[in-house]
Amino acid sequence: MIRILIVEDSPSVALLLKTIFENETDFTVIGQAANGREAIDLAKKLKPDVITMDIRMPIMDGLEATRIIMREAPAPIVVISSAVNDTEMQITFRAIGEGAVSVLEKPSAPTVEKFELICKDLVDTVRAMADVRVLRRKDSDTNMAAQSHSAALHRQHRDISKLELVAIAASTGGPQALAKLLKSLPSNFQLPIVVVQHIAEGFLTGMIDWLNAMTPLHCKLATQYEPLLPGHVYFAPDQHHLSVTRLGGGLLAKVNTGTPYHSHIPSATPLFLSVAKVCQANAIGIVMTGMGADGAPGLSEMKSSGCITIAQEPSSCVIASMPESAIRMDAIDEILELEKIAQRLMELVPAQRG
Repeated sequence: MIRILIVEDSPSVALLLKTIFENETDFTVIGQAANGREAIDLAKKLKPDVITMDIRMPIMDGLEATRIIMREAPAPIVVISSAVNDTEMQITFRAIGEGAVSVLEKPSAPTVEKFELICKDLVDTVRAMADVRVLRRKDSDTNMAAQSHSAALHRQHRDISKLELVAIAASTGGPQALAKLLKSLPSNFQLPIVVVQHIAEGFLTGMIDWLNAMTPLHCKLATQYEPLLPGHVYFAPDQHHLSVTRLGGGLLAKVNTGTPYHSHIPSATPLFLSVAKVCQANAIGIVMTGMGADGAPGLSEMKSSGCITIAQEPSSCVIASMPESAIRMDAIDEILELEKIAQRLMELVPAQRG
């Protein structure tokens, strides 16, 4: 049974969350807190499997509560935010920076058009978060890492001077992982970076603003047919796939609504497939922390085309499903701890290119 602590100052929203959770046979709500101070006390006393955290509350907000809980009574924290204004968005992503593992849209009335989808995302995420603390690297992961490392050694003599793009996929835990990766790269990083990050609709611009405050690279939403420039990080917009195309010698972004892949839009699979087709062997594909299997077929195609493919080491992920799926498909050349991915990129992409 997954034991949940709800932190929410609105009685009506707290009741709605409780109802959503207790409609699931494997969930039980063990406590409710109306402010951050109560949340800290109940987290210490009840030791929940998952905490859902409101942001704007009296006495103590969700940011400060997250900071203290992660220091004194660590538990997976899912921020539940209405994202109604810039101030709340800033606090939300500061809470992510303090250790909250995911951010989701706050459900409102059941009559709202997206209510069922919001509830499904909430239930799926909380269920996945309950396993975060017990994720361990399996023996099979060690074997796969050794196999992939051997493949990388076999290919390391290829010409890396023609690399022209880095493509990244991330989902749950991705904002924290991307922040750690991007802030470790230099401002003169010589390739453009394109990213598909699964995140609740409406939160992407806040995440980009948050990343821009801590990375020397320029993060932005991708727009149709804009040139992809070195030192820039382009994110797939809400409800749009991102792919790449070529005009003359330069790479351009393409965005379109299209059909969901793996139930996702944006999805990493069409991005990786387009990179394999357009860049051939001259790109790097990375899959990071996340739920599901998105990106694995596209990474397999990238590897087949000669690209360098990297997976975040599963034991360093908040949720390991996405990299594990790519590893199982033999789509990965190298498996690296999160802290080592930036170092590897700088080895592959020297600061000064000829």
